[in-house]
Amino acid sequence: MLYQTLNYKKNEKVGSISILGPVDNPVKVAQLSDELNELCSEITWDEGVRVVMLSGAEEVTFPPAEGSKEVNSKAGEEQTTPFSPIAEPVAKLDQPVIVAIHGNIFGQGLELALACDIRIASEKSYFGFPHIKAGLIPGDGGTQRLSRLVGKGKALEMILLGETIDAQEAYRIDLVNSVILSEELMPAVTKMAQEMASKAPISLRYTKEAIYKGMDLTLEQGLRLEADLYLLIHTTKDRTEGIKAFREKKTHQFEGK
Repeated sequence: MLYQTLNYKKNEKVGSISILGPVDNPVKVAQLSDELNELCSEITWDEGVRVVMLSGAEEVTFPPAEGSKEVNSKAGEEQTTPFSPIAEPVAKLDQPVIVAIHGNIFGQGLELALACDIRIASEKSYFGFPHIKAGLIPGDGGTQRLSRLVGKGKALEMILLGETIDAQEAYRIDLVNSVILSEELMPAVTKMAQEMASKAPISLRYTKEAIYKGMDLTLEQGLRLEADLYLLIHTTKDRTEGIKAFREKKTHQFEGK
């Protein structure tokens, strides 16, 4: 399918989603939301995709927090544009998702990045949730995912002040996993995605499931979930292949079975 707000391609078991910017008005955000929902649904069931890489073809901008209202030219009245989530389709992917952050990322763009599993940023990137300055709050998972990632205190500070932080501060508080020179960003993220995609796909998915679901469980419940998934792994052909490859000192050939 041809998309208007993004490009998608597969290469060596990596599915690469590139958002075409700018996504600078509610209509484009709604279109991106629809296209991401459709694409992510397809990717989840695609056994040929083991890892997803998300990036922008350029620095992608999203409407400002106060940009959700428009004036009806005929009636002269202010109308509210329905909110279009873009983070949830990515968050629901079973495969690990790595995002390459090229530049400034605010508001809903940051919420999209928070829905990914690993965030790699260029040294020129800045981050922030400016919603409070418009009398709003983040509405695409920002309050929940940010606090789980950087802690309640720092999340409250960032959102209540609407402050902007640079890439180094984002790294210090664990908002991003690493900071890389701009020219090295895409090669580094691509290398990481390909390395991850060489691993057993069932193990990749079960690891993600164990960590995310375990965060909402007690330790005892989480350990039980981990044990159940661990036992399931032992029933797969990939587990047998892993043992065989180790013993024979050869490269494994995982099939996701």
